Amino acid sequence: MNFYPIFWKDLLLIRKKPWKFLASSMVMPVLYLVTFGWGLGRGMAMANGGTYLDFVLPGLLVMSAMNNSFGPVSTSVNVSKLYTKTIEEVLVSPVSHWDIALGRALMGLVRGMFSALLLLVVGLLSGARLHLSPGLVLVLGLTSFCFASAAVAAAMVAKSHEDMSNFNSFVIIPMSFLAGTFFTPDKLPEPFHSAVLIYPLTHASMLLRAFAAGEVPSIPSLLILTAYAALFFYLAGRMVKRAV
Repeated sequence: MNFYPIFWKDLLLIRKKPWKFLASSMVMPVLYLVTFGWGLGRGMAMANGGTYLDFVLPGLLVMSAMNNSFGPVSTSVNVSKLYTKTIEEVLVSPVSHWDIALGRALMGLVRGMFSALLLLVVGLLSGARLHLSPGLVLVLGLTSFCFASAAVAAAMVAKSHEDMSNFNSFVIIPMSFLAGTFFTPDKLPEPFHSAVLIYPLTHASMLLRAFAAGEVPSIPSLLILTAYAALFFYLAGRMVKRAV
């Protein structure tokens, strides 16, 4: 339980400014929901008889989980490492590098899950029809933990704030739009179709869309997303250890 002080410290920051946390978690997802779900997608019928809102909401949920787990964690770690230097106090404390990585990753999981589930409520109140199941929550949690771990690893490697901005520009933002969030990956021509299957968010989108439709999810996609989460957490722990 040595990870708990790391996790609790970040949680206290949220408790001090809950409305700021709520607003920052919801602005972009709701904008996407309004633009693509209610605006562009209004009146569009899918091949299975559902609406585009039913189709796009699962993609928006995993994108929200990714952005709200990766962004705040990477910013927090990056600032504490490069500017405030408060991470040095944690590194010299009697807490292992795995506990530090886990505490940060769990905070990202909470942020990602909170924003995604809140968006899910908004989507359901807007008329979206999704099949709710434990599998849907599992995928959102796994996605949040995966990208929170990636945030810790990336922030520990980054040598400047510009490095983190470049990582967002060349990895996170393209993934947000290309990883099956607004369309199915098979709509892309080769070699782009095969390329986007490398993204963990692609498999998260396919898994959540299957659970939301009440279909059997792809086991390979579940294994790939789990493998990414394990890999990123391992890298996070190693990068923290390297900084000690």
